[in-house]
Amino acid sequence: MFKFFVFILICIIFNSVSVFALENCKWYNNDGIPCIAVSKTNNSSYHNKDSINKTIITKKEIIESGAVDTVDVLKFVSGLDVFQSGQRGQQTSIFTRGSESNHTLVLLNGIAINDQSVTDGLHDFGQDFVQTIQQIEIYKGSNGAHFGPGAIAGVINFVTAIDYKNSLSVSGFNSKNNSYDVNYTSISENDWHMNIKSAFSQNETDSAIAKGNENDGSKNYQINFNAVKWLNNNLKFKSTLYSRKTLADYDNSATDEHGYVSDNRMHALQTGIEHISTRSETDIKFHYHNYDREYQNGGYLDEYYSESLVLKGEKRSQLNNNFSLGFGSEYKYDWGYFENRGSYNASTKGDTKDLGIFGNFGFKLNENQIFSFYSRLDDHNTTGLNQTFKINFLQNIDKFSFGITHTNALRNPTLYELYGTDNYGIKGNKNLKPEKSETNELTIIYDINENYKLETTGYRAKVFDQIETNAGYTTYENQSIDINQEGLESSLSYSNNFQKFSLFSIFSKSRKSNGQAQNRRPDLSYGLNLFQKIKKSPIGLFDINLNYKFTGKYIDYDGSKNSRQKETDILDLYLIKNIIGNSFSIKITNLLDEKYEKPATYSQNGRKITFAYKKLF
Repeated sequence: MFKFFVFILICIIFNSVSVFALENCKWYNNDGIPCIAVSKTNNSSYHNKDSINKTIITKKEIIESGAVDTVDVLKFVSGLDVFQSGQRGQQTSIFTRGSESNHTLVLLNGIAINDQSVTDGLHDFGQDFVQTIQQIEIYKGSNGAHFGPGAIAGVINFVTAIDYKNSLSVSGFNSKNNSYDVNYTSISENDWHMNIKSAFSQNETDSAIAKGNENDGSKNYQINFNAVKWLNNNLKFKSTLYSRKTLADYDNSATDEHGYVSDNRMHALQTGIEHISTRSETDIKFHYHNYDREYQNGGYLDEYYSESLVLKGEKRSQLNNNFSLGFGSEYKYDWGYFENRGSYNASTKGDTKDLGIFGNFGFKLNENQIFSFYSRLDDHNTTGLNQTFKINFLQNIDKFSFGITHTNALRNPTLYELYGTDNYGIKGNKNLKPEKSETNELTIIYDINENYKLETTGYRAKVFDQIETNAGYTTYENQSIDINQEGLESSLSYSNNFQKFSLFSIFSKSRKSNGQAQNRRPDLSYGLNLFQKIKKSPIGLFDINLNYKFTGKYIDYDGSKNSRQKETDILDLYLIKNIIGNSFSIKITNLLDEKYEKPATYSQNGRKITFAYKKLF
């Protein structure tokens, strides 16, 4: 706690320094050059957009944080608990609002990119690096009506788009820990906007496991190609190609450093058209992605492969000043297999198909009241027809805004849970029902003045029909024990033309219906995010970004038993100095040099200093 109060004192000192104004960011659409990405939430329309709990992290904010991978960004977000099994590139899971780690759906430009060769449907955030990502969107809470199966606890959407600031960046602190990225955009004579981004990162520090003796490392390669052309004043063609590859050293267990060498590849292609008129938007999109993962394990080769094909169409209309609606459909085909050899032998192979039909409407009752309804019906080839919905009522009273939401979501079983086998006798179960959730939320927003805003969200959720192995470890079944989650998220934010900061806290509780606490679910966390432009200093003008997060104690498995883990204070500092198209920066991660394991038995980096240079051209 003492460290936290010292940190607050530092913030107050910086807050008293003279500053100057930032130029406002503008959007020119097809008539010029955009500086921000614009992304519409699935299954939404004009009058109900304010009822959506959505956090946007822009490219500018990603750059200002000095982030290299998603862990750098998401570890400071309220309501998200990030657990990485060692250093950069290691397996990483996220617990949203205390729910399971496979209850956060991950999207690329609004389309799910789940890997069907994963046994439990968990997305590995340790493979996602952000140099070629234009924007990250976070939706907390059940969002099945918006995004379909998998969005039980929340959604994280990675947005790829054209970045019109051509640049070259280099960062690192030695020959084994560095990163490079380049962005280039050109506009042809016939008005094709073409953009290519590529990046390379490598990391080698400590052993992934606590008190290890070796150095584990990773290498990541990324490329993203974007093409946009306005075919006429209302019709736009868009296409994106995204590819990444991560090579990483994985330790075999918490006590065995001689483990795996991982080769994890992911490729995605999206292409489509958007039609925009005065009161309507139509979006038709084709999507394909695949995962190709290999693990060298003591002379054995474990292979995992999956493919996904999606066709999605959506239309939004504003019928008049009081009523808007949207509707659409999405077809998703998933296929995958894996073969795990060695002492643990498991395999699976199969496919799933899902047809989703969705719609929404927003009704503006008067100037201060909006009622919104969203619904989605999914027809899955094993679980059948399932409906998700969301109801929201929004009331404005002077400077106050009140939002009440009731919503639900589901997660369909994975291919392994349906068809898998292993050498311990566990077999898949084709008769599984989907996992489901129900959530109630109350959000209160108080606009104190044009600069300050106070926001509080209280929620209560129940997750039921969880899919786990039965008592005899022979197959998977839906459990009768539910998970009950409740919490209170609060934030105080301030922004003007030269500064922005946010103080946040979350009190949460995740317990099974039998009273058992959930592992890796801290009951308390709070923090601060601060960005400021400093005018008067010995080095002249520069930018500063501070990110701090306190995480309270929680239960985790320490290799022999479940035990209570220590609280942590994590603080990152990023300084940027701009000089005529060049920027020089210093990032200090874990400034307080916190020694901790998260998860237990896996060590996290101590204090690290990284230097970076970026050239705009």
